[in-house]
Amino acid sequence: MSRAASSTPRSLPELMEEASKALQNTAYFDAETLCLKAMARAKAAGDFDAMSRIAMPLQEARRQRRHEAIDAGRVTVLRDLSLRDGATLAGCYLLEPPLVGVEARGVRDLLTRRKVPALVLCREPVTAKGLWPVVGVGTGQFHPVVARVQVQPPPEGSPSPAWMLAAQEALGDAAMAKVNHEWPADHRVDDVWEYLEAVPDHEKLIQMFAETCRQAAAMPERSPPRRRAPFDDPFSF
Repeated sequence: MSRAASSTPRSLPELMEEASKALQNTAYFDAETLCLKAMARAKAAGDFDAMSRIAMPLQEARRQRRHEAIDAGRVTVLRDLSLRDGATLAGCYLLEPPLVGVEARGVRDLLTRRKVPALVLCREPVTAKGLWPVVGVGTGQFHPVVARVQVQPPPEGSPSPAWMLAAQEALGDAAMAKVNHEWPADHRVDDVWEYLEAVPDHEKLIQMFAETCRQAAAMPERSPPRRRAPFDDPFSF
């Protein structure tokens, strides 16, 4: 059993040393788990410099898992949550109505616990223009955050791994566009992280998070608290 699974290292440097070793050993799920534990510790301490450095191995772990999911060459379309009790294979998973965005997060978490490389998306009902709205949901600090984008449906309605990857990229781009750059960097760190929870495989979003953390670390003093954005219901279309 790996140290990631058996115990928690006592310090942030130990966590990151273990994450580096896990990456070298291609134990990408363990590496991600360790990075997320380190990130939680750094966030609690307000250590923006450490958060920016943790983002890079987190990006690499997720990149490798995403490659494994795409390379599997399969897309599973779900209209119910029966896979909770069934066998799961590496690949892409697309949730369709009546399932909603918040359930895609649950499926992603389930597959992560089972160490199944997967790219998970959820689409909402087809629009009047024939587009497919794709949605991602993050937990958020006070309430869930939601990213949405409308994309062209796949040919004949059958999504391929390439279509899934392109839709995921469009969703991440939409999430990046929702970040308010008028906010100070230490506020934007929380916003970008919440959208990264909604679209965890988007590399440019991880890179935006790292850069925002570096900007926050360079601030001479912290900003006062601010009001949060309006609630966006992830249980609705």
